[in-house]
Amino acid sequence: MNESEARALAADVLAGIAPEAELATVRDDEDLRAALDLDSMDFMNFVIGLSQRTGHAIPEADAPRLHTLRGLVAYLGALQAPRS
Repeated sequence: MNESEARALAADVLAGIAPEAELATVRDDEDLRAALDLDSMDFMNFVIGLSQRTGHAIPEADAPRLHTLRGLVAYLGALQAPRS
C-alpha cells in the first residue's frame, strides 16, 4: 500500500467513527488521538476498522505505532497483501 492509499484508507475508516474529524488537518508527527479528539474507544475502533479493511490483524501491541499519521502510513505500507 502506498502513502496516498494508506491516507485514503485511514480517512475512510475514520469517517465511519468520527465523521467530524478532518484527517487532512493533522501533521504527520502529531498524535492522531489528541489532534482528532479521539477517546480510547474511538481509537480502538479505528484500529479495528483498519484491520478489517486491510485483512490483517493489527495486534494491540502495535497500536502505538499508529498514533501518528507518519507511523500509520509506514505501518500500513509495510503490510503485505493477504494471501487468498
